[in-house]
Amino acid sequence: MSINVLIADDHRVVRNGLRLLLEEQGDIKVVGEAVNGRDAIQKARELEPDIVIMDISMKGLNGIEATRQICKILPKTRVIILSMYSASEHVARAVKAGAYSYLLKES
Repeated sequence: MSINVLIADDHRVVRNGLRLLLEEQGDIKVVGEAVNGRDAIQKARELEPDIVIMDISMKGLNGIEATRQICKILPKTRVIILSMYSASEHVARAVKAGAYSYLLKES
């Protein structure tokens, strides 16, 4: 059984790099990519992924609000925030929005 993942990040190089790293694992399938928060919500609805890897800082609708909406619409989908922001207030906002996990991009 493979894990279906949606990647939401406004930088193509990040999306491409994550796709390569994840699909190397063999049991992970990247089913879609989103370029901003609104796109992430729409694609999550369509694809119903197991996991969404979400950037916080995107134009339009940010990753925190997109996380809140995805968690409400798809309660079984886990959102993992992948961010360059290490400040505790960002982590707290992400967890409050429903994020399952918070990882730093430098990890």
